[in-house]
Amino acid sequence: MNRLLQWPVVRLSELASPKKGSMAGGPFGSDLVSADYVEEGVPVIRGVNLPPDQRLSLDGVVYVSEAKADALHLNCAHPGDLVFTQRGTLGQVGLIPEDSPYSRYLISQSQMKMTVDRSKADPVYLYYYFRLRSTVQYIENHALQAGVPHINLGILRKLEVFCPPLGAQCKIAAILSAYDDLIANNQRRIALLEGMAEEIYREWFVRMRFPGAQRTAVTMKRPFDDLCLLSRGFDLPDADMQPGDVPVVASTSIKGYHNVAKVQPPVVTTGRSGSLGTVLLVNESAWPLNTALYVKDFRGNSPYVVFFTLKNLHLENFNAGAGVPTLNRNHLAGIRVFIPPKEIQQAFDRHVEPMLKMAEDLRDASQLLASQRDALLPRLISGKLKVDHLDIRLPPSMRAEDEAAEATA
Repeated sequence: MNRLLQWPVVRLSELASPKKGSMAGGPFGSDLVSADYVEEGVPVIRGVNLPPDQRLSLDGVVYVSEAKADALHLNCAHPGDLVFTQRGTLGQVGLIPEDSPYSRYLISQSQMKMTVDRSKADPVYLYYYFRLRSTVQYIENHALQAGVPHINLGILRKLEVFCPPLGAQCKIAAILSAYDDLIANNQRRIALLEGMAEEIYREWFVRMRFPGAQRTAVTMKRPFDDLCLLSRGFDLPDADMQPGDVPVVASTSIKGYHNVAKVQPPVVTTGRSGSLGTVLLVNESAWPLNTALYVKDFRGNSPYVVFFTLKNLHLENFNAGAGVPTLNRNHLAGIRVFIPPKEIQQAFDRHVEPMLKMAEDLRDASQLLASQRDALLPRLISGKLKVDHLDIRLPPSMRAEDEAAEATA
């Protein structure tokens, strides 16, 4: 008998907490506007806070006052709640950690939230269920097409999910969480290594404390064009992307992978249109998109020096667009930057290259872990891989959630 047939299929609403408002949408548009945002208070969960590689990101988070959150208490989510995108990037899902630094969050007009009945379902299991490509595709196929494609609470409530026994759910969630915990640990190490390398750059070339600085005749700042030549990236419509292993670099991140490269490594890019200020270094052949500028010529300078110099220029301040933020490379030509002597650049490379190489190895390891997790995900949730016999110790992220749930029970 097929293992899958032993697992009931239930509507998502059947797994929601019986408490009133356990499934709710965001506030009406007029009830939450940008003028409501304050410096600190109750964080607002928007689409930007639901990245594909994290359960919840507080990068770029905005806040409302406690009084505003009180007035919109029906639209608030709490630790352990799931958050879904209603309009925008359909298929986004987030999970508020049990050990979150905030006791509540306000969801935006474009989000919906769900409080799970812990006697029936594990929130982490449901989070991964909504990460399935088949689930995302179902949501996209059932989106309402009037205006901006969107879903609503009715569609979300009726969505059917496989509901294995709670013990099996927890084991599945534990296996997948173990991968994410390893990836998160790698990300912390990457941030530490890259932060150390940038601090060396700032110590040497911003505070001018590089070795032998007192004995070196430090030249005056030189035109930006002496540092590097920036060029616009290349057009590549989504429909033209072919499966491959060549990173396609957008304004702030790697968007996907293609089978053809345009630029040989090292590839240094920064946002040209839409999002400005992010500078990326990719040590493999890549395809910089037209939303990015890439370094076409390093002018004989160290790619690492160029990379960190661009990072420390705060390029988001060079916005030349009246509507969409735009970086005009010609506006950079007139500024002057400090370009270290070549022998000092070589000494800098010797210091930071091992750190950045280790960060690159960790990034590759994380990519492999993510691929393995994504390959396991459908097999575990479908029941093709049995977990009943496994004696699984909960990973740190789930132990914290389990302890918090017991404390509130």
